[in-house]
Amino acid sequence: MQFALVAKRVDQHFFIQVGKGCAEAAQAEGDTCLLLGPSGPAHFRRQNEALEQALDKDLDGIALSVTHSKWLAEHALKRASKPPLITFDSDLGPAEQHLRRSYVGLDNLAFGRQLGRLVQRFRPQGGRLCILSGSPQDTNLQERIQGIRQQLLRSGRGADGAVDPLNGENGWNESQRCPLYSADDQEKALIQLTTLLSTSQVDAIVTTGSWPIYQADAFRRQLGPLLAERGKRGTGPVIIMTADEPDEAQLELLDEGLVQAYLGAQSRELGRQSYRILKHLARDEPIPEKVLVGSHIYLPKASPDLPSEY
Repeated sequence: MQFALVAKRVDQHFFIQVGKGCAEAAQAEGDTCLLLGPSGPAHFRRQNEALEQALDKDLDGIALSVTHSKWLAEHALKRASKPPLITFDSDLGPAEQHLRRSYVGLDNLAFGRQLGRLVQRFRPQGGRLCILSGSPQDTNLQERIQGIRQQLLRSGRGADGAVDPLNGENGWNESQRCPLYSADDQEKALIQLTTLLSTSQVDAIVTTGSWPIYQADAFRRQLGPLLAERGKRGTGPVIIMTADEPDEAQLELLDEGLVQAYLGAQSRELGRQSYRILKHLARDEPIPEKVLVGSHIYLPKASPDLPSEY
């Protein structure tokens, strides 16, 4: 059997790792799992084209990481009755979830709350916060933003429902220009962070994805001097980033103090689970409505272990 993952972009470390997990699991059973999608910064129109091309192939199942739920539902997904469709990493919105059979990935709201707890660990007194995200249309990233706000709104207890940008609750304020949306582009993300650090007093920066550190050397070169200067003045911000299975160069940023913590998904396991659900569907076997994968916290080598509630 032949299955495919349709990613937001195929040249990002996270999706490459998910693709490897799916391909390895498929190969073990004599099947194939392809990684399809556009290259370069993610955009829903380009993903829609990739999804239409996937639907033209003779596939036994497709897993889609959703960029813009409503747009895809009104275009390529109109003809997605066959092969069976699931989502991974980023789910369809509530109004469109009837179009997929299952979701494999993080509980993104809980993941956002984890990011919020990490911010609280390093900055318990609160401060001025800026969130960096990809696009306002990314359902998984919007859920992470809500999770961050929920956690900071009700310190240690979380909150339910939609939360507006923080405005003094528990000592937290979001900068007026934030969230910053990088359109999944490292160069744009670095320019945004450089401008933010040069012109604004910000105490904590949280990213819902890993765009600023796609290339660790570029992050160090562009932001290192600014962060060092802010550190000398005692105004260095806490930086918490999403980084799925970071490589050695990215881990070095932790030990250099340029980033305080990473939170990442188990990306290869996400790929393996996506294959298993697709295979069950192809055999007309029952499947769960959701399959959730775990996350992992990465800290500098010298940091003490975190309490179990993290």
